[in-house]
Parts: sequence; C-alpha cells; structure tokens
Amino acid sequence: MADQTVSLMSQKARCEHFMLPENGWVPNNTRLPVLVWRGAIDSKAGDCANRFEALFAQNGWPPQWRDSVFDYHHFHSTAHEALGIASGDAEVILGGPHGRVIAVSAGDVLVLPAGTGHCLLTAGRRFQVVGAYPPGQQWDIRRDAISEQERIAMEALPFPRSDPVAGEDGALARHWH
Repeated sequence: MADQTVSLMSQKARCEHFMLPENGWVPNNTRLPVLVWRGAIDSKAGDCANRFEALFAQNGWPPQWRDSVFDYHHFHSTAHEALGIASGDAEVILGGPHGRVIAVSAGDVLVLPAGTGHCLLTAGRRFQVVGAYPPGQQWDIRRDAISEQERIAMEALPFPRSDPVAGEDGALARHWH
C-alpha cells in the first residue's frame, strides 16, 4: 500500500498546519489544527479529480462529491473533511468571518477538523474540489452556533486512522493526537 501512496502523492508535497481560535458562532476546533497540503498531487499529470478520489479512498477517506466550496461561511459539526483541489485556483477563508485567507490551487488539499469554518472568497473559472470524509462520519452544514452538547459531541469525534494524503504515517498522525 505504501508504494501506491507514493505513486499517487507527489514527492514534492509539503504540509503546513495551524490552529484557528473560536470566532463568534464558528467554533473551529480547539484541539486539532487545520492541515494544508501544498502540491499533494502533481497537477500537471492530468485528471486530478480521479487521482484525488483514488488517493483519498486508498487512505481511508472515501470521496463523496465533486463540486466547489460554498460561498458562505459554514462548518461541519459531525465530520472532519478533506478538500482536494482538482482544478483551478481560489481563495478560501478559514475560521469564519474575518478568518484566515488561504490561496489554493490544483493539487493542494485542505484537511479541516470538525468545526472549522470555511467559505469560498474568489475562484478561477474551472475551480473544482473533491470532498472526502472519514468512514462513519456523516457531514452536516452549519451556519449557526452549536449547543454545548453538540460541541462536546463534535470534539469527541474519533480521529481518522490515516492522513487522507500521506496515509498512516502522514501529518495527521503527527498533529492530531
């Protein structure tokens, strides 16, 4: 399996990570950092959407859709999320209104712990994303504050067994503990 991961994942891939504080009605995640994989796959090799779907599935994050990112602030309280940028480029704001603006382009991946606010600010013409989630986690779309009981449930979500990009020994294993 490791040999297949290497063949799908770019050898130039690098991962950044950062925490986001609570932001009004957007809880973000007080325990888990956002992971930003730059150049997770080689975007020049073609058919990034299919390759992201294969990479995510191989690493235990079943892909569920191809589309864009909603252009309104929202978060998922019931699932962690991986967003593979299959084509184009965009600016996404993470963390809720007045949050952190991140530029992404084809080949990049955002790994968002449950509670992380996200919103599309600008996008090029052919912007497309592949969305994936850990097994057993069903995503919701929240645009309002969650209750204390919902926050406790969100923070109790199990950690995925592997990083959606680099597998069992990836950045997720190092930073989500």
